[in-house]
Amino acid sequence: MRVEPVHPSDPTALQLLDQLSDTLAGITGDSGRSSFDPSDVEGAGATFVLAYDAQGNALGCGAYRPLQKGVAELKRMFAIPASKGVGSAVLNDLERRAEADGYRELWLETRLVNSRAVQFYERNGYRRIPNFGKYVGRPEAVCFAKTLIRESVMTA
Repeated sequence: MRVEPVHPSDPTALQLLDQLSDTLAGITGDSGRSSFDPSDVEGAGATFVLAYDAQGNALGCGAYRPLQKGVAELKRMFAIPASKGVGSAVLNDLERRAEADGYRELWLETRLVNSRAVQFYERNGYRRIPNFGKYVGRPEAVCFAKTLIRESVMTA
């Protein structure tokens, strides 16, 4: 599997984003489209990636954008249902890229009802944090963070 940056208006990216929105609407009742502006992941300190299988089929996507000094926000994480290891590959790639961009942490929001996403992030070392930004006061939302700076880097 390979993961590489693409423009969020790439036709394949748009197809995956539509699938994600339809999936989220089915799980949460909200497509999440209002929480994502493609221009947020086009500039400096941001990226949008697609994951491809050996045949070149796009199986997943994800992005991050600047949120505050040292913190990027994960956005639009998605893997085609029944694909194996795609979510982890996308997440690992985004974490590596965000760290290389100088971010110390990644934050994200998902819905409590989206138990697969909650479990996925917890399995991958994300810890719950108080809801931030527009998610403050929204009991259906749950926010997570993960520290990116490796201890060996911090002690060097």
